[in-house]
Amino acid sequence: MLLLDALSPAPRTLRMYLLEKGLHLPMQQIDVFTGENRQPPFLDHNPAGQTPALLLDDGTCLAEAVAIMEYLEELHPAPALTGTTPQERALARQWQRRVELNITENIHNAYHYAEGLPRFENRIPVAPEAAAGLKRVAQDRIRWLDGMLAGHVWLAGDRFTIADIWLYAWLDFAVSVGQPFDRHLPHLGPWFHRVSGRPSAAASLHPNCKPGGVRG
Repeated sequence: MLLLDALSPAPRTLRMYLLEKGLHLPMQQIDVFTGENRQPPFLDHNPAGQTPALLLDDGTCLAEAVAIMEYLEELHPAPALTGTTPQERALARQWQRRVELNITENIHNAYHYAEGLPRFENRIPVAPEAAAGLKRVAQDRIRWLDGMLAGHVWLAGDRFTIADIWLYAWLDFAVSVGQPFDRHLPHLGPWFHRVSGRPSAAASLHPNCKPGGVRG
């Protein structure tokens, strides 16, 4: 297998997952800042043009970070980062989908349309007029999520899962692109601090991350 990696929050979630699992995959770096992912040969592997992507030995290309994590989870079930039972796995997916649909997609698109506009305006459809509203929605949903975390150590309860990895990487990215969240939120603030203390949090940062730059 070969992992096509990049300096970006979604690839970081996969690197953090691999660190938590103790898995080591050969990696090839894709320069998303120059648009290497939007041209061949990357597009020959993943026509969606997004990172990360995992090339399997039979030539199959798996894309989307969560799908790759779930594939690897089936191959290497321990330590479990989705769950060991159908119910545990469903709860992990539930929380990951909640944070993705309500929070991280809004952060992502707001970045495309505002701080990242010079980078993306010639690559994808952009809507600069939507940026402020998306940021407002993301912050509202962060407060909404905080209210649901009372009594939780991690998103899915007392189990650290891919949902925690996903939210942490994107919130850390958001801080670096002018979308910080309120660290004084009573549940999400301590949660973020707990995740930050895991060795995989710092170790998953891309080696090309620079002080004051995009974190991913």
